[in-house]
Amino acid sequence: MEHAAQQAHGTGLTEIAFVIVMAVSVGILLMRLKQPPLVGFILAGIILGPSGVGVVDASNEDITMLAEMGVLMLLFFIGMELSLKAFVASLRPAILIAGGQLGAAMAISFGLMAISDASLAEAIILGFIIALSSTVVAMKMLDDIGELRSQPGRIAVAVLIAQDLAVVPMLMIATSLGGDGMDAAGWIGLSIKIAVSVAVLAWLLWYLGNRSKLKPRFAAAVEGNVEMLALGALAFCFGAAAISGFAGLSPAYGAFIAGLIVGASSLRSSVIHVVEPIQAILLVVFFLSIGLLIDIDYIQREWVLVLTASIFVVVAKSAWNIALIRLAGLPHKTAVEAGLSMAQIGEFSFVLAAAAFASGAIGMDVYRLALAVTAVSLLVSPAWMIVMRAIEGEARFGYAEFKSALAELLNDQVETVGDAGLALRVRLRALRRAVNRRRKAKALARSKASEERASPPETDERPMAP
Repeated sequence: MEHAAQQAHGTGLTEIAFVIVMAVSVGILLMRLKQPPLVGFILAGIILGPSGVGVVDASNEDITMLAEMGVLMLLFFIGMELSLKAFVASLRPAILIAGGQLGAAMAISFGLMAISDASLAEAIILGFIIALSSTVVAMKMLDDIGELRSQPGRIAVAVLIAQDLAVVPMLMIATSLGGDGMDAAGWIGLSIKIAVSVAVLAWLLWYLGNRSKLKPRFAAAVEGNVEMLALGALAFCFGAAAISGFAGLSPAYGAFIAGLIVGASSLRSSVIHVVEPIQAILLVVFFLSIGLLIDIDYIQREWVLVLTASIFVVVAKSAWNIALIRLAGLPHKTAVEAGLSMAQIGEFSFVLAAAAFASGAIGMDVYRLALAVTAVSLLVSPAWMIVMRAIEGEARFGYAEFKSALAELLNDQVETVGDAGLALRVRLRALRRAVNRRRKAKALARSKASEERASPPETDERPMAP
């Protein structure tokens, strides 16, 4: 028996080591390809899971528990890093944009319900899933293009945080829609819970945003102790999550509240420094667990449906995000970059889908489709943003050149209504001139770039002092 226990223990360690090596390898590969490493972690989960080599079981309770802890730590970390003043300043447009995203997603899901046999609960859950975007992926893409701390980054982060806050009531609704549903008393109770959670959060944001840093009495004693800071932060996060769960709210709500409180204290920087590696490891497990759940056989069998739904979601979310940000009064460049960064479906959509499936609110087919489309949108969104930014830039530059060429050809002449043939020929000539100018501009840019690479670096040849 002792030999069997040692063998099982060794097998478990081998599996853990193999999972870590695979996750690191695929993550590094995706980073070399200018993709977020979390996409690599999802791919590693697919490779290692039942759809791949089958090294890890999707029903592994330890991985499930660590993945849930990763979700709590993610919300705790978001709460800590949240700049209350910047968020409050962007609160109004963020809520309007996030509300518009949710409304559009609900319209799509209820439209699908009208033409299919989906239930009301499935339509609501699908609307929630489509409305959310990935905080991690969007922030990484904005950071890659140098816009995370500029206006596109600020508005996108504010909208993403508003979405993350909406996850809490969404989870409550998702778990309440299962089984035989709820009666009137159940809906009233749920509405009271959501109203109380929103009111507490609003009061806390106002209170913390209008006072100086919180200074715990024990701050001086633990500030230099890495072990106590890490254990204390984890205890506070998971303790608040447990209290929130016992109160009938979502554990994620408690973790986010705990993060807000720590973020408004004098220990914020120290706690972020010691907790970030732990949060990163748990987040890797979370994305690995997502990959384990993805059914490749289902995607191969229903690839037309999955591909069509994924393309529709990414294109529709891009267009609607850009329109909403423009309607909020923000510039075109901000709308394009912030809107494209939020074109994917987010990581919390996996959590919503799992909670809804566990409660019986959605069926197996809807659950597998939601997981597949979410994973595909996460995989393609970085490449989608690169391509669309390039196309948008070319179109904007080309239109400006076309207008300039057309003005030169017309030379202040007034066109007559009946001379349609001449007008068409003039516009075709203007288009050819604009294309030629764009080619020359690109050739000049390439020439300058090659000259800069070929020229030796300048050195400081000032004479040395005697």
